[in-house]
Amino acid sequence: MHSSPWQATGYPAKIFMKSFLSLLLIVCFLLPAGFALAGEADAPAAAVAAPLKIDSGDTAWMIVATALVMLMTLPGLALFYGGLAKRKDMLNTMAMSFVTFCIVSVLWVLYGYTLTFSGDISGIIGNAGKLLLSGVGANSISDLAKTIPEYIFIVYQLTFAAITVALASGAYIERMKFSAWILFSILWMTFAYLPVAHWVWGNGFLARLGALDFAGGTVVHINAGIAALVGALVLGKRRQSTLIPNNLVLVVTGAGLLWFGWFGFNAGSALAANGLAGAAFINTNTATAVAALAWMSAEWIHSKKPTVLGLASGAVAGLVAITPAAGFVNVSGALFIGTAAGVVAFLSVAVMKPRLGYDDTLDAFGIHGVAGTLGAILTGVFADPSINEAGRGLLYGNPAQLITQFIAVGVTIAYSGITTLVIFKIVKLLVGLRVDEEAEFAGLDESEHGERAYNLGLFPGGSVHAVPGEEAEGHPVLLSKESPCIQE
Repeated sequence: MHSSPWQATGYPAKIFMKSFLSLLLIVCFLLPAGFALAGEADAPAAAVAAPLKIDSGDTAWMIVATALVMLMTLPGLALFYGGLAKRKDMLNTMAMSFVTFCIVSVLWVLYGYTLTFSGDISGIIGNAGKLLLSGVGANSISDLAKTIPEYIFIVYQLTFAAITVALASGAYIERMKFSAWILFSILWMTFAYLPVAHWVWGNGFLARLGALDFAGGTVVHINAGIAALVGALVLGKRRQSTLIPNNLVLVVTGAGLLWFGWFGFNAGSALAANGLAGAAFINTNTATAVAALAWMSAEWIHSKKPTVLGLASGAVAGLVAITPAAGFVNVSGALFIGTAAGVVAFLSVAVMKPRLGYDDTLDAFGIHGVAGTLGAILTGVFADPSINEAGRGLLYGNPAQLITQFIAVGVTIAYSGITTLVIFKIVKLLVGLRVDEEAEFAGLDESEHGERAYNLGLFPGGSVHAVPGEEAEGHPVLLSKESPCIQE
């Protein structure tokens, strides 16, 4: 049984946890307020002084794109992950995505945005100039998105931060304390996501080096994938390590919503309604479709059956791999990247994971970490200057770009891995990481939340009633007339 270190001193862990989280929330909400008040008098002036270059078409598209990316976390990822989990852990799995979106939504406007996109300190992190969005007004425009209101750019980037943190939860489900996940989300967004996002998208040192990442190969998928692997190793294996999805219908629905929302993720990263957005849009769809077919074919050869889960997983692998390349490659490049992603990600899940023996529950590393790395590297091969003059890859006479991509990938892997390990050590010290054995067998829905995803049983005559008990593994309970639960 894992326990908090304060239990040994007689201090109840639950009371400490509530006190700690309350204090943390108070600090997170009130500390930036002092900075915000200092610049409050200048806010109207900043808003008035901003040049009025807002384009209504770009703004309309980016509002839609922002909503699409929000859809990826809620309900897309929540349904995808929730349907894959055991029935007794489904709500807890979905709650991890839900609470993370809420946490990041608050922390992003407090300090996340300014530390990522406001100024630069030695190429490492942004400054505190826009804490609590100080100085941002209705007509403000960021230098990084010159034709849309800064508020839209802020929320758009918020949705990227939220889904990045949520992606890592797929490796931790069915054994991690909910309190530990909340604390992890706060710390990891702050110390892992914000710096890497600044390095690549906030004019940090990787951007100056020339690293290409159109929509999040390094920032989102490698970052989250490595965090998933490190966390899975620290947490250890589940006591019931087999995983049979409790609801494949929800998995496919979630995958479809992810695919749909990903058009906002990739095409929206053009930050305008223009030809580059169109290129990213068609590349996203092409790579996703061919990756699903490639995974299905590889699985058919390997396991003799093409599964629906394989199709959905292949599609996600394609979405991941094309993300860094979407606005840099042509359709031929998208076809190659998608095909490679479907095959390589399948092998990482079906062959590599069993051989190495780590328990990445929902293959967050096997899909996001592996396919994200593949896509980031291949961007350095296929970047076509006729699509985007900002990128010229190996096949177009610039082998140095491939070297730069390897550097960006290596830096992200090293930083994310070390930072995640340190954060897990801190979380373990403060609140513990794993639920106890009894809670894990009972399921985290009940032990952590006191709820069930499904409370229905079939009774004679087709009526539906609550079922007072069910099997541990989460299979439907069929009641006979002799059951004591039946009331004639």
